[in-house]
Amino acid sequence: MRKIIVYNVISLDGYHTGVANDVSVMFPMMGDVFDTYNAELLRNADVHLIGRVSFELFQGFWPKVAENPDSDEWTDGQRDLSQSSKHVKGMVISDTLTGNWQDVRIVKRQDAYQQITDLKQQDGKDILITGSKTLWNDLLAHGLIDEIHLLVGSRILGNGVPVFAGGTPASLKLIETRRWENSDNVLLRYEVTHKTSNQ
Repeated sequence: MRKIIVYNVISLDGYHTGVANDVSVMFPMMGDVFDTYNAELLRNADVHLIGRVSFELFQGFWPKVAENPDSDEWTDGQRDLSQSSKHVKGMVISDTLTGNWQDVRIVKRQDAYQQITDLKQQDGKDILITGSKTLWNDLLAHGLIDEIHLLVGSRILGNGVPVFAGGTPASLKLIETRRWENSDNVLLRYEVTHKTSNQ
């Protein structure tokens, strides 16, 4: 069975984004490590599962990198990430997103649990979720998440949007910690060992 892996950056005090869902406060703590590890995960995935807000945020940035990868505007990590995502198909869970997107399937929320369950049972690589806090917390509550990878940044925000929402119960097993040279970020990789389904 395929795994659904969640990957997010969080502040040291557990926030996913800043006040009013401001993601820009996370950028100073990410560095190139966020993109480098994301690229590593994408090389082992063939589906990127994502919510509408994160999808629109990513679409405002990553196509520019892919279209002009040699520009001095991008870091090595950003170039690597844009190349690693080329073979990965998108699956956006949204009731409001419209339009035709290349290699992207839009799934209504009412159909999401069954389609994701079916997708997990098919042959293939990992299914990766980045950003999309509302989506993956919901999938965690429905017993569909297999691993959670948290890149803990060296910053205390003091306020913002918590990474875990709704009091979702889950038991986790720490399976890896990692540090990078010249980075204050720490990766915590967890396996979800007890999945509580609300279905």
